[in-house]
Amino acid sequence: MKPTDLVVTPMGLRFLGRVFPCSVGRRGIVPAGKKREGDGATPAGVHRLVGMLYRPDRLTRPADWALPIGPLDLWSDDPRDENYNLLVRAPHGFSHERLRRADPMYDLVILTDWNWPDAKPGKGSAIFLHQWRRPGMPTAGCVALSRHDLHWIAPRITHQTRLILGR
Repeated sequence: MKPTDLVVTPMGLRFLGRVFPCSVGRRGIVPAGKKREGDGATPAGVHRLVGMLYRPDRLTRPADWALPIGPLDLWSDDPRDENYNLLVRAPHGFSHERLRRADPMYDLVILTDWNWPDAKPGKGSAIFLHQWRRPGMPTAGCVALSRHDLHWIAPRITHQTRLILGR
């Protein structure tokens, strides 16, 4: 592990010598081989960070490689979809998650390589780092942080930064 890795520990998310409170899936961290679509678990392992998305109508670009979330941007979470676990655009005939939400949860999203880019149906769609709903509230499987902490972390990560989740 390197100081530039994002390491989830029982004490929180460790990064650059700091520890930030965070939330994980409601079922906790599970072995990667046991992760399934919709199970509410966060998969253990070393995950590369593969992208960053942000709401340009709500915040400034957090990093030079961040891409804006548009009004029609969705994330496919339907294992039957040939675009499962990929960014898609509305209208989309399969189950999906809207990235441009009314609430601020996805104003800034850091994408991991969980089950990506060649998604295996049923293994679980995206694991994001995003803003939490409130402190301590579990996610559907992602890693969530306060808005302030997420915005502090985002410009400091690089393409070499990894998300490390133990069990």
